[in-house]
Amino acid sequence: MKEIDARGLACPAPVLQTKAAIELEGAVDIQVTVDNPAAQQNVQRFMESKGFSTRLDSEGGDYHITGHAAEGAAGAPTSAAAPAKRTPQDEHQRIVVLCATDRLGSGDDVLGRKLMINFIKTLKEMGPDLWQLIFVNNGVKLAIDDSPVLDELKAYEADGLTILVCGTCLDHFNLLERKKVGTTTNMLDIVTAMQLADKTISL
Repeated sequence: MKEIDARGLACPAPVLQTKAAIELEGAVDIQVTVDNPAAQQNVQRFMESKGFSTRLDSEGGDYHITGHAAEGAAGAPTSAAAPAKRTPQDEHQRIVVLCATDRLGSGDDVLGRKLMINFIKTLKEMGPDLWQLIFVNNGVKLAIDDSPVLDELKAYEADGLTILVCGTCLDHFNLLERKKVGTTTNMLDIVTAMQLADKTISL
């Protein structure tokens, strides 16, 4: 069994080490140890995206994610957040909206928050071209329990929109347990999504 000790490593290092073990070394049995829940969620989700069955054990502040490859696992998508590259038959754009803040503009925070609320509520006008909504840094506060746009985000997700929320950012603000919408993600998924997108809108 391939064993990886990724304790103390910042995102996305635990996922990248797991990726290298699976894709470059061909590991079919792997155990990754991390020391925070954001890394645990990201590593476990990555393994499962590669076709691995997983088991989670915790001990003290450590998380041990054990994975076993199913037949054909190596052909699974590289990122849980991003599907295969575009084909000529695709009729819609892939627009990624990257929110690194919970307000729009600078000068007046109250106005900025109102503008962001209106922006999120109006995103539905993009229709099926809106592909992924990604929250990083202060933007993750829009995905927690007291978010003024939580209902709208839940509705978007229910309609099929992929919403990614940075796990490192949630952990930094001590908000991991308060996230109520979207998938806890890592920089590998974010970079992959931006690479495959036709357009990225950054706020």
